[in-house]
Amino acid sequence: MASSDKAPESMPVGDGSVPPGKPMTMGHQVMDKSAQMMQTFKPIKQMSQHVCTFAMYGHDMSRQIEAHHYITRINQDFLQSAVFDSDEPSAHLIGVEYIVSDKIFDTLPPEEQKLWHSHDHEVTSGLWISPGVPEMIQRSDRLPLGAPALMMSPQVVNMGVIQPELVLCRDNKYKISTDDLRASRANFPVSKPGNARVADYWMHTGKGFAIDIEQTEMKKIEGVQFP
Repeated sequence: MASSDKAPESMPVGDGSVPPGKPMTMGHQVMDKSAQMMQTFKPIKQMSQHVCTFAMYGHDMSRQIEAHHYITRINQDFLQSAVFDSDEPSAHLIGVEYIVSDKIFDTLPPEEQKLWHSHDHEVTSGLWISPGVPEMIQRSDRLPLGAPALMMSPQVVNMGVIQPELVLCRDNKYKISTDDLRASRANFPVSKPGNARVADYWMHTGKGFAIDIEQTEMKKIEGVQFP
């Protein structure tokens, strides 16, 4: 997800509510509508679930956001989602997330597992919801500036606790009670941690992961001369 600890030195003018740019012309609107009627959008049409939850930056958990996942189930053990900052038509795409079963996760090497997070607490605490779906069947910047960032999921301890005002705002929007959801999910089964699992790495070590961008030499291609 787009992030940078260093604030940008300058930004295009505006109130920050939308990315900079001119309004769509009538001509472009007609072109887009025509394309929608003629093209299939097969990958997008496979998205079958909308989930609203919260996320935190992997190296700075004071930065917490509401996250909207639009999920495609590839098979029983693998899901992929496009993540937006809201469920409004003007929502910004802020990331992607892959969700795998314990069966797949246990095949990953420890160094890879460190980069993953669990969702057990999100579900059992009531933070993970499917807006508009009855509970009985449920289970930023204006531009993406700077280096991407690894995101972590909410947890029950210290830095992993979501700010109450964020939860209250979400509850009011969807007319739900996270506290009631937490109580109703008290007996939900959760993953059994394996001996070698290191997901939610920060909880074990107090350390996160930050991505830096550095200049490097281009890989040489035989017969191609760089300027």
